Amino acid sequence: MIQGSLVALVTPMLSDGRVDDVALKRLIDWHVEQGTDAIISVGTTGESATLDENEHCTTIARTVELAAGRIPIIAGTGANSTKEAITLTRCARQAGADACLLVTPYYNKPTQQGLYQHFMAVAEAVDIDQILYNVPGRTAVDMLPDTIIQLSVAPNIIGVKEATGDIQRIIELRQRVDEKFAIYSGDDATARQAILQGANGDISVTANVAPTAMHAMCQAALSGDAAKAAELDAPLSGLHQALFAESNPIPVKYALYAMGLIDQGIRLPLTWLSADAQPDVLQALHQADINVAAS
Repeated sequence: MIQGSLVALVTPMLSDGRVDDVALKRLIDWHVEQGTDAIISVGTTGESATLDENEHCTTIARTVELAAGRIPIIAGTGANSTKEAITLTRCARQAGADACLLVTPYYNKPTQQGLYQHFMAVAEAVDIDQILYNVPGRTAVDMLPDTIIQLSVAPNIIGVKEATGDIQRIIELRQRVDEKFAIYSGDDATARQAILQGANGDISVTANVAPTAMHAMCQAALSGDAAKAAELDAPLSGLHQALFAESNPIPVKYALYAMGLIDQGIRLPLTWLSADAQPDVLQALHQADINVAAS
């Protein structure tokens, strides 16, 4: 089981929107050096919704290649079409990803039975470890604990990313699923509390810009040291908020650009961070003692 800080990696792009392979290597090398526990490739933070199928599969494969076994790679392969999710998951398996992360189908708002059948269909079609991803604030559908419990018995459904920010739900899931079933927070602002209540780590946006600090905070929480975890989390609190000042990944891409790590590239319908929001992101970076190379 992967535990700790798992970065929901942005997909770096050039100013014209093309995927930036040079910056991708730079980010992967940096996360390996900084102690990040795993990389999520082309998840929702990685703008999966705007990459076409070929780009999606190619970027996953390139991430696996560049990581070269130094860090686990979890591929984002969710889609609101079950057929597409199966195709992307097959691509990830062929590329050599360690596992896949599948977001609940968005917009079409399936029932709980629809969610169950969707995820079981992918699990049965592709022999690779799979992590469910529940983020109702972005998908307009909430996968309820009972459905997660039903799915957890599938041998290759190994965990869930729970991004509601509801600590009581984390507690309920930990009480009801097998101890080998991984639970990850998907909400940076409550991740510390989630881990202290039994989650195995955080699939994190903040880790894009503060990988060492997020790793240290998660490790302290995993060890049960609540005081140390709180101390380490305090300087990151501004980032947990500012990186969601506009729709993710708009603010975190601006932050990485300000740090000199990526180019000023993002794809429509997402736009570059507004001038009004930029000072808040820069202030949060300063609070976290992160150097800014550009603004």
